[in-house]
Amino acid sequence: MFLKRASLIALSILIVMLIAACGSSTSSGGGPYGSSGSNSPATPPPTSGSTSPPAVVHTATVTVRGHAEIVLSDTRGLTLYYFTPDSATQSACTGSCAQAWPLFLFSGSGDPTSSTSLSGKLSVQMDANGNQVEYNGHLLYTYSGDTAPSQTNGEGLLGKWFVATPDLAVQGTGSTNGG
Repeated sequence: MFLKRASLIALSILIVMLIAACGSSTSSGGGPYGSSGSNSPATPPPTSGSTSPPAVVHTATVTVRGHAEIVLSDTRGLTLYYFTPDSATQSACTGSCAQAWPLFLFSGSGDPTSSTSLSGKLSVQMDANGNQVEYNGHLLYTYSGDTAPSQTNGEGLLGKWFVATPDLAVQGTGSTNGG
């Protein structure tokens, strides 16, 4: 009983911290990660003898709201998300928000690739923070609350964060798969 109560308290504290982090839109030196944040690119190191760049986007079957769903994931199997306040050309997640929701960056040349065939388009949005991967015009992020592959702890948070799926509608068409 104690372990269950402690877990509930820890989860409540995490949610409060996320609400506070995503409500902030200020940035303190060093870009959206602040002065001490880190940013690891989505592109893994090339393997010897490789003739094409390695895929940076994969798909995984995960449980979302109690149902199995195919989502986009990074090379480590972490779920990728999109943020509804973003525009097709600008991230709305800055400052402490970007610490909780790291940008999904691509360090290769050209457009990022996928390990499976996707119906939509992968591309990058270039800015001072690097080349952020986007799918159908939606900038992609990972979530610091997902600590293992196939977790979807960020799904639906604040009514603005949703898992990116292969059928995600093109940004600006008025319909998306998450909310």
